[in-house]
Amino acid sequence: MKSILFFVFIISPFGLLAQAKLFIPETVHYFDTLRVGDRCEHYFYIRNTGNEPLLIQSVNTSCGCDVADWPKEPIEPKSYAYIHYKYDSKRIGIINRSMTIKSNDPENPIIVVKVKGFVSPVSD
Repeated sequence: MKSILFFVFIISPFGLLAQAKLFIPETVHYFDTLRVGDRCEHYFYIRNTGNEPLLIQSVNTSCGCDVADWPKEPIEPKSYAYIHYKYDSKRIGIINRSMTIKSNDPENPIIVVKVKGFVSPVSD
């Protein structure tokens, strides 16, 4: 019985404190106005503010017109990395996309980042 109480009151709280924590300061990126065919990419800064390695499990974009590349290796505590986002600017009109980031952060396992802007036709 004493060993169970020792685990509940001593070991358990320390286990709860050890965790990865994903920090993304920019949750909305604005490309403003682009022209058709302009280079349209951005690097989203991510940081592990926790005290255990952070693993980005997946990054899904909301459309086939955008892609993301993310670090596959764990991000150590207090370290940072980038998610590279690209949008195909061949489509004229409003850019209103999202990127869903799944990680091993127990408090926020899913974070959605927005990407906005406008693609205008090429003028002669």
